[in-house]
Amino acid sequence: MSESRKPTHSSSTNPYIPKGDGDGPVQAYIAAMPGWKRDVGRQIDATVVGTFPDVRKQVRWNTPFYGKDDGWFLALYCYKSYVQISFLTGSALDPVPPKASKVDRTRYLDIFEDDTLDTAQLIEWVRQAMALPGQNL
Repeated sequence: MSESRKPTHSSSTNPYIPKGDGDGPVQAYIAAMPGWKRDVGRQIDATVVGTFPDVRKQVRWNTPFYGKDDGWFLALYCYKSYVQISFLTGSALDPVPPKASKVDRTRYLDIFEDDTLDTAQLIEWVRQAMALPGQNL
């Protein structure tokens, strides 16, 4: 991305990325994640793709989504002090991701700068989500 087209960010540090389908827009979002959050984004993306190589990707509402043929199961968002993984069918996962949502079935995992992402748990959640119906947006 050229310097003149460098993405802007919301006050929460979430990158403003044009909507688009496929890996390209998701990689643009990850590249625009500020500081340490970029490495977390890369790790999440690599873990999801490594677990489900045929994953569908898109960016909508400045948010990358990961899915399968029948819908979406995971999304990312940057906040000032953490990266949030949204599990769109999270209430059906075991163990249930730790943070509740106002949205039925959705659960969150917040990753702060000094946290270590539990990739084994993320792999297990992605595998479980693959067996559940995806969410339509």
